[in-house]
Amino acid sequence: MILDTNALSAFVDGDAGVGDVLRLQARAAIPVIVLGEFRYGIAESRHRRAYEAWLGSQLPYFDVLPVTDETALAYAALRVALRRSGRPIPANDAWIAALALQHGLPVLSRDRHFDGVPGIRRSGW
Repeated sequence: MILDTNALSAFVDGDAGVGDVLRLQARAAIPVIVLGEFRYGIAESRHRRAYEAWLGSQLPYFDVLPVTDETALAYAALRVALRRSGRPIPANDAWIAALALQHGLPVLSRDRHFDGVPGIRRSGW
C-alpha cells in the first residue's frame, strides 16, 4: 500500500485508523514525492525535531519508491488521459498514482479524486 501525504501525516501523528489499515498490509510504501511534501511541511513546524526523529527511526520500515523513467511514462499518460476525460488531479497526486500503477499497489488516502484514476484502488481510514 502506498501512503499519500495526508495518510503519512496522520500516521506520524498517531492516527489509529491509519495504523489499523497498515497492519493488514504486506507492504507499505512512501513515494519519494510524499516524502518531499512531508519534509517540506515539517521544515518550519514547531515539532520539526520530533517529526525528523520519527522519520529517522521509522522510515527504514517503509519502501521509499523512487521516480524512474517508467514512472515518468505512466505519469505523462495518466495526466493526458485524466485531462482529456475532464477529471484532472493535482500533479503530485498524479505522480503518486503513477507509482501505484507501476508497482500494482493501492493508495491509502482520503482524497476521492484517486477513485477516478483507472486501475487505482483507494483505501481510506
